[in-house]
Amino acid sequence: MSLSYNASTPLTVALLCLGMAIGAADAADLPRRQVPPPIPLPPAFTWTGFYAGLNAGYGFNDGRKTFTDPTYGSVSQSGGRGGFVGGGQLGYNYQFTPGSGFVLGVETDFQGTAFAKADAAYLGTTPYYNVSPSLDWFGTVRGRVGYAFDRVLIYGTGGFAYGGGSQSAYASSYPYALSSSVRTGYAAGGGFEYAFTEKLSAKIEALYVNLGKRGGGTTVYDATVPAYYGTGTAESGFAVVRAGINYRF
Repeated sequence: MSLSYNASTPLTVALLCLGMAIGAADAADLPRRQVPPPIPLPPAFTWTGFYAGLNAGYGFNDGRKTFTDPTYGSVSQSGGRGGFVGGGQLGYNYQFTPGSGFVLGVETDFQGTAFAKADAAYLGTTPYYNVSPSLDWFGTVRGRVGYAFDRVLIYGTGGFAYGGGSQSAYASSYPYALSSSVRTGYAAGGGFEYAFTEKLSAKIEALYVNLGKRGGGTTVYDATVPAYYGTGTAESGFAVVRAGINYRF
């Protein structure tokens, strides 16, 4: 019996091993494929925080007043009393869920006014001079309830209002004591606010402010002028439409 030997078998195995080694070395030299990290999402916008800002607008006050004096009869006055309104506000919001959700807040503001002066009133054909103080300023302390759609906030608001001003130029001709120039009442309305950056937002707001019924004092007739002097009787209510900007801390 004879044994045969295939000389090509070791050579083939050696060549295969060499090829595998070269392939592994080349694979080791190739750069590894890197999976890019996920892009982080920005945090959801929230209205929570303190803010302060400025506002300006217009006050609408109907100056057409008619009332009956218990002693002398009907008193009439005409002419619009609208004018500029402007000031500042300070407040705090709390949003329950970032992004979209309910927002509760509180705001206080202080406003200066430049309402047009009243036209002369008449009792019959005789001038009637109102000695009540003017409304030169007012302020409010209000709650706010709204819903945020990300950077858009729609809200309603209401609360306490106060205001006052200077004495009438005819006050010295009135022989009786005049009440305080400060009056109190309420304010209610709503608005729309948009945050165009993380810190700055702009708003449009409408309010109705009522500072109570004034007047009802004794009417005095001065025959030397001649003229009547009195406190009149009028509802101290007016509407305000204003735009504002807020900086959020």
